[in-house]
Amino acid sequence: MIYLDANATTPVDPAVLEAMLPFLREHYANPSASYAAGRRVRRAIEQSRAQVAALLNASPVEITFTSGGTESINAVHASVRALWPDKPELIITGTEHAAVLESARLWKAQGGKVITAPVHPDGRVDLDALHALVRPGVTALVSIMWTNNETGVLAPMHEIVTLAHAAGALVHTDAVQAAGKIHLDVRTTPVDFLSLSGHKMHAPKGIGALFISQRVRFAPLLLGGGQEGERRGGTENVPGIIALGKAAELAGQHLADGNKARLKSLRDRFEHLIHAALPEMRIHGCPTHRLHTTSSFCLPEMDAAGMLILLDQAGIACSAGSACHTGALHASHVLEAMGVSARDAACTLRFSFNRFNTKADAEAAAHAVIDSAHKMREAQGCELAVISH
Repeated sequence: MIYLDANATTPVDPAVLEAMLPFLREHYANPSASYAAGRRVRRAIEQSRAQVAALLNASPVEITFTSGGTESINAVHASVRALWPDKPELIITGTEHAAVLESARLWKAQGGKVITAPVHPDGRVDLDALHALVRPGVTALVSIMWTNNETGVLAPMHEIVTLAHAAGALVHTDAVQAAGKIHLDVRTTPVDFLSLSGHKMHAPKGIGALFISQRVRFAPLLLGGGQEGERRGGTENVPGIIALGKAAELAGQHLADGNKARLKSLRDRFEHLIHAALPEMRIHGCPTHRLHTTSSFCLPEMDAAGMLILLDQAGIACSAGSACHTGALHASHVLEAMGVSARDAACTLRFSFNRFNTKADAEAAAHAVIDSAHKMREAQGCELAVISH
């Protein structure tokens, strides 16, 4: 299998697995225990906290470990709604992840108001419209993802933070697809909250983190024994935390080593080969502000469901859109918000690369897409011939 669905999940890095194994075997003590074995585990957790903080240029005390991006997002929205009840408005965009959209529905059900800021056809938020929507004394939170999971479009996060803070609103960003792939600095882009998930950066599933700026108050979503600095109750997922710390350390090293440029060259080579053979190919998203690992494109009249079957048979793992809606294959709300027609959305495929992919993977996948498209056309031609008779 050639795996090109990293936006859905990533393979666990062998070094990450090795780091976590001792905490599944011998270092199993509860980190809240006062004896030596417990203290050893506590030190390991704090080392992981420092590793995750370093990836964001944050302070370790600003990192709270969670079960993943979804919990982090829900925790932020619930906290802001509880602590700033006099500010009823939440602003999101129509291209957010389902975790934000569903949390926004709860915000509204609890008596708040949800405003959806428009995005341009290239997927980036309309900053002029956003500026007009953020209202001093009324807007509590602006929650916009840093990198879109379907198209890879990068948000103008610094500008978003600047205009939101000018109106006294807090800012949360879903950085699940950005963490470990691009440089994130919560000092130069001072978001108030940032959520990330380990399984999108070569750690296992079920572990994530939430950055909570020291500037803001926070009310925990999960109540319990006061773990995580009283910001998330419950005994810590120690092996997962150790894995996330190691994954963050490795991600920082790969960013420093220029792995970003290598992956971009793979993605660009992949798209170039397909476009040369299928010039009708249309890439979704801003060409200059798009994550280097992500390729979302439409092949007109090539049904994505059929293409996925052919590509799976060819040993290529990819997606027709967000993996959170696998099995439904309904029109993507992200593409709809960008003004893409339902017909073109139904012909859209998403490929997302990870650091273990090679040039051979990119080229083989491109040829598989081309071959599958030709097979689809042949099948369509046969169907038309039968109908004409």
